[in-house]
Amino acid sequence: MTDFKPLPQTVTLDFQGRTYTWGDRKNWVLFSGPNIIEDEGMVIEVAQELKRITSEKGVPWILKCSFDKANRQSLDSYRGPGMKKALESFARIKSKVGCPILTDVHETVQVEAVAEVADVLQIPAFLCRQTDLIVAVAKTGKVMNIKKGQFLAPEDMASIVKKAASAGNRKVLLCERGTSFGYHRLINDMTALIEMRATGQPVIMDVTHSTQLPGTHHSKTGEAQSGGRRDMAPALARAAMAVGVDGIFIETHPNPDEALCEGPTSIALREMPQLIDQIERVWRTHSA
Repeated sequence: MTDFKPLPQTVTLDFQGRTYTWGDRKNWVLFSGPNIIEDEGMVIEVAQELKRITSEKGVPWILKCSFDKANRQSLDSYRGPGMKKALESFARIKSKVGCPILTDVHETVQVEAVAEVADVLQIPAFLCRQTDLIVAVAKTGKVMNIKKGQFLAPEDMASIVKKAASAGNRKVLLCERGTSFGYHRLINDMTALIEMRATGQPVIMDVTHSTQLPGTHHSKTGEAQSGGRRDMAPALARAAMAVGVDGIFIETHPNPDEALCEGPTSIALREMPQLIDQIERVWRTHSA
């Protein structure tokens, strides 16, 4: 039996006649898509395939894609097409594919425009203690996915939940993405999933960024970049689901080795059906 019990107050999202629910232990929700918009056509390709896969398997799915990666290690790393162009793309993708979208915001000035298009607003791990940003996102009334900083203990997230609640928003998901362990390494403490859920909020496991090796890889040009161990993502996903989580976050790409951002941690799109099957089997075993 899972350590997680249904929450007294769940988080919900309504989209085109469908309700997505976190916290009632009746389903888990998948956040998945390319790390960033490289081109609109590629994102549509990935989104359509993910919709097909998850529809067949009965797994609720929300497209994850970023418009800007503001915390890249190198100044020369690809950051995306910019907010205005990306939001126009997101609107077309939502219309064409028929799916809700999660994307992140980095500054308070971005929040209003992004909230007009995105359905779930994400707070990056490095920014999870930025009070003004948390409050601005909370005031939109949107579902919030707040990543736990690599530098925080799980119980520290309770004060961040209070910041959102002070602005009238309890639609908060707390996301685990690894904890710094010295230099160039992240580790995952599975007990943190239980401790974060003790705040009364649903918990998401980010198995993509948990496999990062920050600053350890150098490209052919000698440019410092974060490496990763994408081969570890399935094990982390299964382990987290065995403990009990309300959702899994996985970035995927048609060809991760050619990805412009986070390639070493992204799962190949062709491998997603098998990985979702693995997660679903663990879910069914531990949610009974």
